[in-house]
Amino acid sequence: MPVKKEQIDALMKDASEAASLILKHVEKGDFIQIASHIDADGLAAAAIIGKSLLRLGGNFRIRVLKWVDEKVVDEIAAEKSPLTIFTDFGSGYLDLLGEKLSNHSVIILDHHQSISETPSNFIQVNPHLHGVDGSRDLSGAGVAYLVAKALDKNNIDLAYLAVMGALGDLQNKYEQRKLGGVNENMVEDAVNAGYLKVETDLLFFGRETRPIHQALARTTNPFIPGISGEEDKSLAFLASLGIKPKRKDKWRALRDLSEEEKKKLFSALADYFVSKNFPSDVAFNLVGDVYTLTREEPWTPLRDAREFTVLLNATGRMDKAGLGVAICMGDRAKCLDEASAVMEEYRRTITKYLSWVTEKPERMEELNSIYVVHGEGFIDENVISPVSSILSTTLSKLEKPIIAYSVVSGEDMVKVSARGLEPLINKGLNLGEVLRVAAEKHSGRGGGHDIAAGAQVPIKNVESFIKLVDELVKKQLEGKQLES
Repeated sequence: MPVKKEQIDALMKDASEAASLILKHVEKGDFIQIASHIDADGLAAAAIIGKSLLRLGGNFRIRVLKWVDEKVVDEIAAEKSPLTIFTDFGSGYLDLLGEKLSNHSVIILDHHQSISETPSNFIQVNPHLHGVDGSRDLSGAGVAYLVAKALDKNNIDLAYLAVMGALGDLQNKYEQRKLGGVNENMVEDAVNAGYLKVETDLLFFGRETRPIHQALARTTNPFIPGISGEEDKSLAFLASLGIKPKRKDKWRALRDLSEEEKKKLFSALADYFVSKNFPSDVAFNLVGDVYTLTREEPWTPLRDAREFTVLLNATGRMDKAGLGVAICMGDRAKCLDEASAVMEEYRRTITKYLSWVTEKPERMEELNSIYVVHGEGFIDENVISPVSSILSTTLSKLEKPIIAYSVVSGEDMVKVSARGLEPLINKGLNLGEVLRVAAEKHSGRGGGHDIAAGAQVPIKNVESFIKLVDELVKKQLEGKQLES
């Protein structure tokens, strides 16, 4: 459904209210605390607000978190900051935040489903409050950008970070993997500011920076069994098609292929997926809009916006979130070198876990209404979300959502990540609601979007939690309401 002008106007009104409060605190010289999520969207959102405050001469600190719980909120409350800004989360914890921060000045810039009314001392900017879909049409970084633009129109040069946040949250759900809704406005701003170019092409990872066979091997969304993570097999695959990886002793990147070679490669990959018993349309996930960051150096992982988001995700998921925020705020040189190494480690880690899941069918159990990935003893909890995202687009065959979980290191908890696909959402599935209800009944917390959600529950309750999730998904797909 197209986003209406009045919905955007309502969002901008909320953004302007948040911007006015921020300006008041900056003018008083107050210390501002920013708390954000560890994924690409959260890091981009934190950087947008951080960069905006830096330009205003504001006094602030950015804190990156895996999630919000009582311990985290108690620590934030103890800081007694004159203003706390939550970016890319907060709406799913309004009850907890309202209870613990009742005497604090708080701004929430989020795009997840809100679980309760906004406390009177809070300002919340959230697309869901105005009927805009926060899982497809506006990301957390996009919400942060609306506030940055309300602070100063010159912050239009930060629009490309909002584009990256949306891509990092896999909001490119429109035809040909385009960004739509309010995100389209961010794309337009970034293009007009001279920071972005948009074209249609194959979506291999490293299309700007890697030899063709390496780009193919590094592509994991969708995951290509026997090719993803296997450079020698990728090279052999290209050779079988007569596509030469070198020209005059120089490696060719994807951008160097002719249109005929690209068509041949795409057709061969489509046949390959079918031969592996994958859905026939999985290959179409390899084609779509390419977002090129024109101010970034060619042959770096920052040139392609999707590759940039993988770098951000890598820094967050591999406990190097500060690197990601610093790069978004303009740091390069040593930070970029270090982040590039982290990204390579991240990709190897993801490929290892995806291969582990796909090697043996029993590692992804099929229940009545869901698939369950039991990753508790193997998959690192920091990367359970990207693993479930990739599996949902590659292996779920559209018919059931994927619920993946792993143990949280040092705690008696599991982290749960759930992903669905559009056909299920159109039938009434809302994973954010399912995980919220199921987690609350098992001494945990959950929520998120209809298409992507997360939860934390005690290890001892995980089996009954999964069973209830299976029942609740069935209930929703039958058109029944869930009871909290």
